[in-house]
Amino acid sequence: MRAAVLSAGARLLEKMLDGVGSGWRFEAITCACGHEMTSHGRDEKRIRTILGDIIFRRSRYVCPSCGASRYPGDEALNVVGTGFSPGVKKLMSRAGSRGTFKEAQGDLKVYAEINVGAKDVERVAEGVGQEIEQWEKLKREKLISTLSAPPQKKDIPLLYISYDGTGVPMVPREVAGRVGKQPDGSSRTREVKLGCVFTQTTTDEEGRPARDDASTTFVGAIENAAEFGWRVWGEAMERGLDRAEKIVVIGDGAKWIWNLADLHFGNAIRIVDLYHAREHLYKLISLIADEDKIRKKLQLKWLTRLDDGKIEKITEEASLLFPTDEKNRKLAQTEIEYFENNKERMRYSTFREQDLFVGSGVVEAGCKSIIGLRLKRSGMEWTICGANSIISLRCAHLSNKIESFWEQNAA
Repeated sequence: MRAAVLSAGARLLEKMLDGVGSGWRFEAITCACGHEMTSHGRDEKRIRTILGDIIFRRSRYVCPSCGASRYPGDEALNVVGTGFSPGVKKLMSRAGSRGTFKEAQGDLKVYAEINVGAKDVERVAEGVGQEIEQWEKLKREKLISTLSAPPQKKDIPLLYISYDGTGVPMVPREVAGRVGKQPDGSSRTREVKLGCVFTQTTTDEEGRPARDDASTTFVGAIENAAEFGWRVWGEAMERGLDRAEKIVVIGDGAKWIWNLADLHFGNAIRIVDLYHAREHLYKLISLIADEDKIRKKLQLKWLTRLDDGKIEKITEEASLLFPTDEKNRKLAQTEIEYFENNKERMRYSTFREQDLFVGSGVVEAGCKSIIGLRLKRSGMEWTICGANSIISLRCAHLSNKIESFWEQNAA
């Protein structure tokens, strides 16, 4: 019955579209070169829709000067250069963003009776991802052009911006000549930079900070820090950066994160993720303490001081306990410098008094759910273009922006 209903729907759709993009037109069809084009009859095109395949007959216009062709009917239905309807592209891109392209091929067949190849899913998903990337870029450019606008009313109590990075396996040509962690010093991954923005209005029943429901949005890409900084800034502006009473930036101790925070969010409160700070503290203790008893004693004392934000006490005591081994001394000095450089970002007791988050768990979870679950599966290797397309697609889905994109696309 489903097959019969879909077939009947496809035939009805085919009849409804008959005449779209064909017949006499009031306005002239102009070529990109500026010359008026002339009609050369109707051509047939097979389009795969969510109801099934249909035949679309539309007029072809040809430029007498350069020979280029145009199909106004294809433009009207948004099927220029493709044999898939917007509805099918929407389903293909969603399926391709959630699992492997082969899995998406099977899902589309089982769930929607849409027969497409895995390569078709790949092309469509990555193509839609590129369209989303361009859509987001245009929005950022518009925001930059309106920076002189008067400040908005401050109606957002707390706006958080958080950064992180994670490696994605790449095809050999994308990592050629790059230094990495492989035994031979080469690299097989590229770093995806991920950012998230969310808001906080209240605390929970136990007095802990609580994210506002459905307030988290993500952006990400394989790109340099400068480009990524504007990407995150654009997302923060779209989310109401100029309407926020208080702005908080959370990240690990990576220099690029704090350089971007200084550049784009100069008035923000900066917080080093507490759990990263604890990892560095454990590493420091393991370098300067040989005995378990001493390590446990230092952990108990220094973890308390870390939670209290008394970083100077930790670094002063650690400097007096330098290991004798030269290698460990250098490593210990690096860890001490980590705390000295980030001490003002580690005043955790002060941050807690203000009911602020002190962990970057939101963006770290995003690294796993957006990047890891899709792009880091066994045997996968990506090009930068392909990875960035899927990242844009997944960020749009998990940020609840995808319907806005399709509405704009249809318009």
